[in-house]
Amino acid sequence: MYEVKNFEKILGTPGFSDNLLSNHFKLYQGYVTNTNKLIELLKNTSGPEYAELKRRFGWEFNGMRLHELYFGNLSKEPKTLDTNSDFTKKIAEDFGSFENWEKDFKTIASIRGIGWVILYYDPIAKKLFNVWINEHDIGHLSGAIPLLIMDVFEHAFITDYGLKKADYIEAFFKAIDWEMVIKRFS
Repeated sequence: MYEVKNFEKILGTPGFSDNLLSNHFKLYQGYVTNTNKLIELLKNTSGPEYAELKRRFGWEFNGMRLHELYFGNLSKEPKTLDTNSDFTKKIAEDFGSFENWEKDFKTIASIRGIGWVILYYDPIAKKLFNVWINEHDIGHLSGAIPLLIMDVFEHAFITDYGLKKADYIEAFFKAIDWEMVIKRFS
């Protein structure tokens, strides 16, 4: 069974009120709870109910995991990006420059609607991709490794920013733990 991870270390992150983060943690806890419930229910279910529970499992599991990755790449004392790392060299190779990558990521984050923005690394093609994920369980790049995850569902920003999503995007970028992103890339 999955356990709720404690992300209280990011309380106090500039640009993210403790109220917003605490509520977001509770939402995440619900995904963990529901993932565990579905695992148990699936053991003793068959027929059409089984099919619907299996469909729901992807939503709950990915909701749990994406939040863990999202909280994990935030820091109240963000580490600066090493511009000489293999990661930044790969970004420049695949996007032309770090600035091009950042503009693309932020443009995706600005798309109307709910979802996630994920910087993926495809280890087979050895290529980085910025990707929009609309729902937790739809649109992921199979076999690719999520490096940087940004939640753009309203619950991630509306408490602090109302409809000013652009301000949230800027706050997110100031709170990125680049050491974590580079660790995921390694």
